[in-house]
Amino acid sequence: MLRQYELVDRVLSYDPNANEALLNRAYVFSMHAHGSQKRASGDPYFSHPIEVAGILTDLHLDDETIATAILHDTIEDTVATPEEILAKFGPSVARMVDGVTKLSKIEAQTESQRAAENLRKFLLAMSDDIRVLLVKLADRLHNMRTLHHIAKPEKRRRIAKETMDIYAPLAERIGMYEFMKEMQTLAFRELEPEAYESITRRLTALKEGGDRIEKIGAGLEQLLSRVGIEATVSGREKHPYSIWRKMSERHVSLDQLSDIMAFRAIVANEEECYRALGAIHRKWPMVPGRFKDYISTPKRNGYRSLHTSVFHAGDNRIEIQIRTQEMHAQAEHGLAAHWSYKQNAVRPDTQVRWIQDLVEILENAESPEELLEHTKMAMYQDRIFAFTPRGELIQLPKGATPIDFAYAVHTDLGDQAVGAKVNGRVLPLRTEIANGDQVQILRSKAQTPQPNWLNFAITGKARAAIRRHIRHRERDETVALGHKLYDDIVARLPVPLGTEAVPDALKRLKLTDEGALMEAIARQQVTDAAVMEALMPGSAEGADTAMLPQLHAISIKGLTPGMAFNLAECCRPVPGDRIVGVRRPGVPIEVHGITCAMLAEGEDADWVDLAWGDKAEGGTARVNVTLKNEPGALGAVATIIGAHKANILGIRMDNRDTTFHTNTIDLEVRDATHLMKLLASLRAADAVSAAERG
Repeated sequence: MLRQYELVDRVLSYDPNANEALLNRAYVFSMHAHGSQKRASGDPYFSHPIEVAGILTDLHLDDETIATAILHDTIEDTVATPEEILAKFGPSVARMVDGVTKLSKIEAQTESQRAAENLRKFLLAMSDDIRVLLVKLADRLHNMRTLHHIAKPEKRRRIAKETMDIYAPLAERIGMYEFMKEMQTLAFRELEPEAYESITRRLTALKEGGDRIEKIGAGLEQLLSRVGIEATVSGREKHPYSIWRKMSERHVSLDQLSDIMAFRAIVANEEECYRALGAIHRKWPMVPGRFKDYISTPKRNGYRSLHTSVFHAGDNRIEIQIRTQEMHAQAEHGLAAHWSYKQNAVRPDTQVRWIQDLVEILENAESPEELLEHTKMAMYQDRIFAFTPRGELIQLPKGATPIDFAYAVHTDLGDQAVGAKVNGRVLPLRTEIANGDQVQILRSKAQTPQPNWLNFAITGKARAAIRRHIRHRERDETVALGHKLYDDIVARLPVPLGTEAVPDALKRLKLTDEGALMEAIARQQVTDAAVMEALMPGSAEGADTAMLPQLHAISIKGLTPGMAFNLAECCRPVPGDRIVGVRRPGVPIEVHGITCAMLAEGEDADWVDLAWGDKAEGGTARVNVTLKNEPGALGAVATIIGAHKANILGIRMDNRDTTFHTNTIDLEVRDATHLMKLLASLRAADAVSAAERG
């Protein structure tokens, strides 16, 4: 464990003007606060925050961050209070300690809820001061280094999985690759011990019989020297988790995985990076598709370097990274390099764009599972680059679509997207974007996010925004339907309501407001009889819903299928059909045609008399068409459908024999009359044997 003077000397060695008194006070305060507490290893607990501080001194971080690391567990694990930290160490350190502090027991029912609540508060603190993240990552790294001392296997696995899913990607996102690699390796060893041991044994065996890495590195350095480039070349084997992931992605064995060695050449300036690249490619053939220029197009976290893979000595593939010393410092320490004591231009409230995206996801997430899902998406590692028409670079996960691109540019643009021009061609929003594409989003103020966008949106930010809009719209429409049902309930009361009837009813039903009441009525979380009794005690005593018939059919005009109600798949009613709604607690009303055979199975459910409303138009009908098995028969059907201005949404051939074949066709029609005329025309066609609604 670092002694007090050793820790202070480390900070003073790179920052002679550091606040020595602040560091000494923090050291003494933390040591006394933790007292005789022990870690699982048996070491004094106080050793942990000091080791975390030591990790951060290697990054040359400022004195406030080092003090925060020393104090980061005092509030949770000792009797120290936030007020004491504020009084003794100032507002900046107090704010960071509060942000880093692991949360005390959270009253939650599931592990995902606890994880989400920790992540939620951590992200908010991180968005206020990025140094919170640096301390938290150092804290997690030291905990992973001592993970083997924890006795319970399930606890070790939980910590390792959380590290792999959240903290390693966070380290990657801010360019702290050394932190990321070590955390991944330690987590991998715990989560996949057999795979870890197997790969480690094979890597050890590869080293026997001479150090190939040293020989290749020396040859690379000589090659660059011959063309007048002074370079420092170092080589290493890729870490076990990286190798295992490549084996999994490519479905190959370790013997087939040739590029397990990586070399780094550090040169004087940017121009020599490209000269070195040219010399290497003249000497050895490049592996197609493996060259990446992160100097002209940096990663989102600021990482800059040239990457290439070449065939060295036959079919032996090696990876080579070429960068300057400045680029190397950024690559090793990422965002932490900007927090070196020298970099006075960086302010504590500095935010990078992806952190703002995470905070936006945080605000939109409804459930713990949704927050964790979207956050992991936002930290996705494999990226592509796309450009706006003005040349702005947008980084996205592989497989992203224009809807992801639109939300990455701005939430409003995503909400109003109707299409996209990709490299000048108008394409659907579900089109997958390729690396280097130029994307222009076509928008309309009349557009709103559509539920089917969730089928192809893959970024956490896009999915969170779409789900948020759908939730709000669904609640608004559910409340609107509830109002219609409520009006009918009130009309059944024996006398008009008084002014205090609704507030009193809310208290009796234990609901927060009028909107909650309307939502509960629409979702049948309360029965009609219960609402009547709450509004006017005694008005429905001993009655049930069947004894309280509706006075009027409830209109669903203006409401969207899939929000407050669902159109039943079994009968697919369209405007003009006589309809009823089936109510079941907690779910949207299901709308059936009155002749639907499925209604006989819903006797236990509550039925609601529904109406389409005046001049309602637009619905999806299913028809079964039996055709003669002859050329042009299906074309004739399509011609008739087109002539009636109906739109084919889907078609499926169900049965076929030598004489006839039956097709199931889903159609967009205006109403029941439109559908009947279309069916009559189909039946009149020579190629059609029969045409009926499905």
